[in-house]
Amino acid sequence: MKIISLYHNEKLLVKKATAGNREAQKFLYDKYSPKMLSVCRQYIKDLHFAEDVMVSGFVKVFKNMGHFRHEGSFEGWIRKIMVRECITYLRKSKPVIFDDEVCERASIHVNTDISLLDMEEIQLLIDALPSGYKMVFVLYALEGYKHNEIGSMLGISESTSKSQLFKARKMLQQQLQLLGISKGAKIGMK
Repeated sequence: MKIISLYHNEKLLVKKATAGNREAQKFLYDKYSPKMLSVCRQYIKDLHFAEDVMVSGFVKVFKNMGHFRHEGSFEGWIRKIMVRECITYLRKSKPVIFDDEVCERASIHVNTDISLLDMEEIQLLIDALPSGYKMVFVLYALEGYKHNEIGSMLGISESTSKSQLFKARKMLQQQLQLLGISKGAKIGMK
């Protein structure tokens, strides 16, 4: 059996994968899929659906690799595709409501025996946000998009994006207070 050495130079890997080299595509998938699943999971509560969205996102990545211009990081380019794929999935699965009147209070059970929350517990708090709040919060606080970019992506105004973020932070602060976490804890601050 002949072992084919893959280049660890990302530019060459991308070039090979663009040309249809399955081994290069698999290497890129194996390298980035754990991070991209994490990205999808931030938006999509159910892990199985998050995996489905990630896989369909990678299909788009491999179909559109010829459009990658090597101007930014390849990981960042993949991440943008995954974020857009998540937003598309969420819009199709149920309408996202960006209404100031709608605010569902969800009961969250988080282990409060520890002084610091782990990532799973933080994700539970974020998952409990109403869909509009959650989407804006994740795009702004975790992905680093600006309000005008979020508005453009979601089809809402910049001021609606700011309002949704403010309310998401407020809800998260309230949940942290209920759990006995310090009032001074900052949520989604950059």
